[in-house]
Amino acid sequence: MASATKWDSTLSEPISRKPHPHPHNMLYYGKCMIGGIMSCGFTHTAVVPLDVTKCKMQVFPQKYTGLFSGIRTIVAEEGMGGLALGWLPTFIGYSMQGLCKFGFYELFKDVYANAAGEENAAKYKGFLWLGASASAEFFADIALCPMEMVKVKVQTSPAGTWPTDLVGATSKMVEKSAETRFPFGSVVPLWSRQIPYTMAKFYFFEKCVQLFYDNVFTQPKDTYSKPTQLGVTFASGYLAGVICAVVSHPADNLVSQLGKAEHKGKGLGQIASEVGAWNLCTKGIGTRILMIGTLTGLQWWIYDTFKTAMGMGTTGGGTAKKAA
Repeated sequence: MASATKWDSTLSEPISRKPHPHPHNMLYYGKCMIGGIMSCGFTHTAVVPLDVTKCKMQVFPQKYTGLFSGIRTIVAEEGMGGLALGWLPTFIGYSMQGLCKFGFYELFKDVYANAAGEENAAKYKGFLWLGASASAEFFADIALCPMEMVKVKVQTSPAGTWPTDLVGATSKMVEKSAETRFPFGSVVPLWSRQIPYTMAKFYFFEKCVQLFYDNVFTQPKDTYSKPTQLGVTFASGYLAGVICAVVSHPADNLVSQLGKAEHKGKGLGQIASEVGAWNLCTKGIGTRILMIGTLTGLQWWIYDTFKTAMGMGTTGGGTAKKAA
């Protein structure tokens, strides 16, 4: 052990016993939740045009054959407003998801680290990242699911067949709940999409940060300027996002397919079989890599910028070294 004093994850790093800039108390977790709202709500809303195009490419691949041609088709048929379809349920849903995703991640990291003990928390930190992110996303998807279902239905319904405003679209989802399976009909495919995505997002982000500080910026993290630390945050987030896009794309495609009228009443297995594994893995993948890479890099940058402004420091760091 680093010392005879019992170690507490909420107060310091393992092994080095370096105190956290801000004790991990309820105020800390609350601030992380606010950072998560800003991180996910704003970024997902900003890329709604890409999301609309991606969803249409997945559901109507013969008509929307590529990103730029798909955008042109949407604008020609629906006007510029067609690229903003579903922006409000996107903002609400992903704000709630971000609150749970980031806030609960920080909470579960401390809970699992204290349960594992100091030596194991340092030795098996990768498993702690994976466990904490999976646990956080389980709850985050429950919070996201209702608005995600509204968003997908609005974005994938042919023009004029479904209300596009939040109240009208949600009301019709409730009215036709036997058909739409609202509000939690998509939670299982969301878990299958988002939990692997979030595990990859948090694990590879933390791993990339660690690699940067172990091999590139080898002085103590606190000696580098905040812009440098936030640059490491963005680069690590972008690299993690590319991996996330590939890992979670088949399930993301399946979620989009659920909103298609011809798949009414079909099970997930039947839909997957009819669409085909190759199409589930590849349709819209280029657009999603562009979207998720940028999205994830910006999410981590916004989150860590907020944490820095609150005096909480940026996320992650180099390999822990034993306290002197």
